[in-house]
Amino acid sequence: MARLLIIDDDVKICMVLSRLIESMGNQAYASHTLEEGLNRASSDQYDVILLDLEFPEGNGLQILPDLLKAPSLPEVIIITGTGDTRGAELAFKYGVWDFIQKPFTLDEASLHITRALQYRSEKGATKRPVLLDRTDIIGKSDAIRICLGEIARTSITDSSVLITGETGTGKELFAKAIHQNSTRSKGPFITVDCGALPETLAESTLFGHEKGAFTGADKRQDGLILQAGGGTLFLDEIGDLPLNIQASLLRTLQEHRIRPLGSKQELPVDFRLVSATNRDLDKMVKEKNFRADLLFRIRAIGISLPPLRDRKLDLQEIAVHKIHEMGQRYGLGLKGVSSDFLMHLNAHHWPGNVRELINVLEYALAAAGQDPTLVPKHLPPAYRITRLDFDSGHTKSITERKTETQDENTVFPSWSEFRQQSEENYLRMLLAKAGDSREKACNLSGISQSRLYDLLKKHHLPGFRSS
Repeated sequence: MARLLIIDDDVKICMVLSRLIESMGNQAYASHTLEEGLNRASSDQYDVILLDLEFPEGNGLQILPDLLKAPSLPEVIIITGTGDTRGAELAFKYGVWDFIQKPFTLDEASLHITRALQYRSEKGATKRPVLLDRTDIIGKSDAIRICLGEIARTSITDSSVLITGETGTGKELFAKAIHQNSTRSKGPFITVDCGALPETLAESTLFGHEKGAFTGADKRQDGLILQAGGGTLFLDEIGDLPLNIQASLLRTLQEHRIRPLGSKQELPVDFRLVSATNRDLDKMVKEKNFRADLLFRIRAIGISLPPLRDRKLDLQEIAVHKIHEMGQRYGLGLKGVSSDFLMHLNAHHWPGNVRELINVLEYALAAAGQDPTLVPKHLPPAYRITRLDFDSGHTKSITERKTETQDENTVFPSWSEFRQQSEENYLRMLLAKAGDSREKACNLSGISQSRLYDLLKKHHLPGFRSS
């Protein structure tokens, strides 16, 4: 006999569903507020939860992550009277079973409940999966939990995966996790930075060449695709791949064969493709800068990584872990971390994400030297100013002072405008830090050379002098 919980502020709906559930030979329980429903789910065992979205005190989606993590790990069926596409997409991403739209028939509700219970029964009868290997992926936030769930789902397939996300969000780390949790984990993991791949050598680097295929080809060379045989090929910044190479890659994915430069024979290849980009490939397709058929091939499974600003719950854990890791690596021992230091980190927007955070922590460790505890004075000045402007009632930022002098009818900047300005400010800081070295700029920011030049051009900022 299954136990089902109904969370809906409509008493009549609860009564109708309760009678239906009991007529099916199951037990029904009802809660009429979000708080009561969450408390029940957290303290008792339920197989299925029927959750309404519209409550006087808020939206049911706000408790959805906690319901799915309840002790019994119930299946959740959403009941809604409004057509909210974005809400439905978010709910499906979290892992809800399905949606029932009001008004609904009893047969329709019965079908959803029966299928959810059958799925739960079958899932309980199968062997529990091996724990996910999440080496170096730190965090417990809902955003990162969703990504880990997607990695787990990729482990049982050999489909191509496209990882998207801003620079510094850990795309290569997740690519390695996909490889480590797959049936190909004992095979090679070959990484290619498409942004750093010279166009003239791209084809021979990926597909290989025979001796004498071109000037300087003094011996036969296997390409990186062939070297990835039996394992995983990771194409980082695939949006930077030249169009002619995109065509060759598409054929390889379709035929599972390659022809090295200068060869008359095709060779079979067996690899899994994982790609990553911080660019909008759909937009590039429309602009004819990326092949639509290739995008279809590489995005059989899509994983979107959240920026660090949406993972503030994870920031402290990541920072402490990295501080201890770097302290041991550099022979500095274990450093203490003050609460003020963490508050300064939490106040920052982190346009460069985890990569930027790691660079700041390395600076702080160097500044601390033999000091036993990291405190705000060890941070770069720009990051201390951010905190001062954010908290101080007396010291105001330039933006705040400008706002005070403007007419009250001035249009408040949009989120897009604010992000554009933040991006430009970050690039100015990067240029100041890196000086004339494009290599240093790329290493500090984690941005590929081609992408860096695109951003500098976008914000009309000076580039680097020729070396």
